[in-house]
Amino acid sequence: MNKRESSNLPQHIAIIMDGNGRWARKHAIGRIRGHRKGAQAVRVTVRACREIGIKYLTLYAFSMENWNRPGEEVKGLMSLLEEYLDKEIDKLHKQGIKLTTIGELDLLETRVKDKIRRAKELTKSNTKMTLNIALSYGGRDEIIHAVKNIIQDSKVKKIDINKETFRRYLYTNNMPDPDLLIRTGGEYRISNFLLWQIAYSELYFTKVLWPDFTKEQLLKAIASYQRRERRFGMTGEQIKNNKRIFK
Repeated sequence: MNKRESSNLPQHIAIIMDGNGRWARKHAIGRIRGHRKGAQAVRVTVRACREIGIKYLTLYAFSMENWNRPGEEVKGLMSLLEEYLDKEIDKLHKQGIKLTTIGELDLLETRVKDKIRRAKELTKSNTKMTLNIALSYGGRDEIIHAVKNIIQDSKVKKIDINKETFRRYLYTNNMPDPDLLIRTGGEYRISNFLLWQIAYSELYFTKVLWPDFTKEQLLKAIASYQRRERRFGMTGEQIKNNKRIFK
């Protein structure tokens, strides 16, 4: 990327990684092998985001609804997660990448939770990029979780509850909302992902299946983002005036 292109990068990119199963069917192989190929795309995308200068990357790895999939597939996905942590965490650490997660991790097996905990502990002081993995995650569940915690917090009064108060009780309270949401696989829906956080995100949909998602595909999505004018409810003229004021 040249200087002009890198001056308007999204600070936070979120990705719905869709299409592993269809990629496997297309290549006449099992679904788990499709997920394994998808894990390779994760490595490529993480490395590319780190090189480009993206500060936060959130990947939708396993939804609450995914627990309803066949037991063998769920088991295979958890094994791939363990394998990713075993093979990649030292590399992430050397690149200065901090690992975080969002979701109901209590539903995971103890062995998996322990590996996640160790990975977080190892990388907690890294500042080059944050890789945030959504595991056992659902947007509606997150909102309900936040509401329950607000109710249980005796320090919060009803009159003080507003958007900023609510935001502090979300899983993502320590990071900015996504500027860009990418969904691969050709579907045009959000699938219960970051429902509160993507209120003003730019959405980018591509027919490319996740295992075929490359650095070039990522750059294409970012270029689309950079051509858009983010208004946040204001007019285009207001945005231009604000830019002149704060220049």
